[in-house]
Amino acid sequence: MQIGETALFRRAMQILRALYGEDAEFREGQYEAIEAVMKSRRVLVVRKTGWGKSLIYFICTKLFRMQGRGVTFVVSPLLALMQNQAEAAEKLGLSCVSLNSTVPDKRAVLKEIAADKYDLVLVTPETLFGKEVQAALKEIRIGLFVIDEAHCISDWGHDFRLDYCNLKKVIPELPSNVPILATTATANERVVEDLEAQLGGSVHISRGPLTRESLFIRVYKMQSSALRYGWILENLKEGKLRGNGIIYCLTRMDCIHLADFLNANGVPAVSYFSRSDAKAEEINSRALEKFRKNEVKAIVATVKLGMGYDKGDIAFVIHYQMPRDIVTYYQQIGRAGRNLERAEVILLCGKEDDDVISYFIETAFPTQREMTAVMDLILENDGIGKAQIAAKLNLRNARLEKVLNFLENDGYASFDDGNYYATAKKFVYDAEHYDAITEIRRREAQKMREFTETKECYSKFIANCLDDFTAENCGHCANCAEDPLSGEVSLRYRMLASEYINGLTIEIVPRKMWPLTAQTERRRISHVNETGICLAKYGDAGYGELVRRDKYSAKKRFCDELVGKSREVLLPLIREKKIGHITCVPSLGSDLVEEFARRLAQSCGISFVPLLAKSPARPQKTMENSAHQCMNALNSFSVLPDVKMPPRVILADDIIDSGWTMTVCGYLLMQRGCEEVYPFALADSSHVEI
Repeated sequence: MQIGETALFRRAMQILRALYGEDAEFREGQYEAIEAVMKSRRVLVVRKTGWGKSLIYFICTKLFRMQGRGVTFVVSPLLALMQNQAEAAEKLGLSCVSLNSTVPDKRAVLKEIAADKYDLVLVTPETLFGKEVQAALKEIRIGLFVIDEAHCISDWGHDFRLDYCNLKKVIPELPSNVPILATTATANERVVEDLEAQLGGSVHISRGPLTRESLFIRVYKMQSSALRYGWILENLKEGKLRGNGIIYCLTRMDCIHLADFLNANGVPAVSYFSRSDAKAEEINSRALEKFRKNEVKAIVATVKLGMGYDKGDIAFVIHYQMPRDIVTYYQQIGRAGRNLERAEVILLCGKEDDDVISYFIETAFPTQREMTAVMDLILENDGIGKAQIAAKLNLRNARLEKVLNFLENDGYASFDDGNYYATAKKFVYDAEHYDAITEIRRREAQKMREFTETKECYSKFIANCLDDFTAENCGHCANCAEDPLSGEVSLRYRMLASEYINGLTIEIVPRKMWPLTAQTERRRISHVNETGICLAKYGDAGYGELVRRDKYSAKKRFCDELVGKSREVLLPLIREKKIGHITCVPSLGSDLVEEFARRLAQSCGISFVPLLAKSPARPQKTMENSAHQCMNALNSFSVLPDVKMPPRVILADDIIDSGWTMTVCGYLLMQRGCEEVYPFALADSSHVEI
């Protein structure tokens, strides 16, 4: 029996006040959205962060369950967001369960859901489209279907996430009496129109102003990592930024290093970023718990913590680098100041941020060459695994995974029992569509650059970019009023930051398994290098920049500063392991690395000895995945004849990427009698991880 409108409002208000107290009132638009959902309509809510979008589906779930309707499914993108949603749902007395990669026995949970044990299910899109969940759905009564962070299902949204885009295929398959609620804080007019078309039928759209009065925004230009590290430490340690907050970085390595720097200087911090397995996700869970309990001053995070995370007392959000677009920026600063009158929002930015952002934009889609090559292999084979494809094609693993995801998502290939199969759908590369999205992203990145230069009110600029033209000057951002903070960094903190950055080294983790190649099976490597040392990330401020400068300079020589720093890093290892010799990875047509290795050996007081030869082959940097990198190295290097092999040796090179050159050279040396090989490289040029 359908609840009448007057009774509906009364019951919705009772639920609201049971949660927030007798004086609680609905915010503008909240009840209207609840009413539309309860009438089994399709509803799109576009409201600012902290407005209370999740309250809509919590109250609707409560009301539907009173009517004996089925379970609410909430598709949610992030584990941290799920945790927030589960806690909020339980406060309303809703029994809630999560389905994601950390749940070991999904089958048991699905049986409980089918038995109507739960009111609300939080599920990631990846898990929703897994075989177990898809098979179980026909046994589950769905009362309400919710798409949280709904901009992700739009191709024109800020984050092209393939599993989210699959939701557009689910919508037409839901029974007509199942209401669909889509919520987001970050949809401009183009995305709203796209979502309205995907939801279908008559869509109730709830939109409101996007500005957040509690956010005090400023932008500081800082070209070096040392200045940014120093500014963050000074303002956190000296109490200029009170409370606790989030520091956003573009890459995992930046999160790790910045959190370590803060901890080393007396500011408690944890890092948070995408991790590859359930065990590693426990580290993220512990980090969030410490942050939730205010046991740390800051959590240093990638975009993984960007959507929906709700902690009402976040007092500041700092961006260590410029985000890729205004939408991402708005999502992230929206974590701050939900239950505070004032929250500080600081963007640190410099020219080098553009390199990382451009890399993300230009590599977002597979190329036509990549997709065609993979599709041809799938068509030629009656079932082929990813490792077999990698062995045949010179594609970087991350690129291959992207290609396979796109082919599967677009219906050209299917995956079953470890193999990919061609479907009946004829492959067509949608270049026009991908180019259009890439061009939009370039324009959005340009808008982000314009934001860092604008003299307008920062809040108004952001709102206008999201097609909210109701915004007025906030009156308190750094462009509207005097800034109580400063972009200056004192000498003490600059020196602390420079000392830390210049002391950073990167561990060279030895490879232990040969890859599957066209000639070999995957098996253990019989002779494995010791853990090695890399001086810096190629191109990073400090030593990484010196390596990039000297590698292609007219002097054909690495500077004395790099020799001195290498000596400082290696001497403890040389003394501990009693290493008496340095050799190097040979190059064709260049003595740059050997000349450096000879000077380094002399500086360390040990001997340089040439041990390896290189034959003409394709440049290693043109090899894209492990199978091809390994085979190319095996075909390129050999041990010189009649050499006296030292028992322990440092194997030096200028640049390390995949690590296969070092792996193969060390293997060859140990085959000929060397007992221990310690790799050393000046810089790591492997791709950034987000």
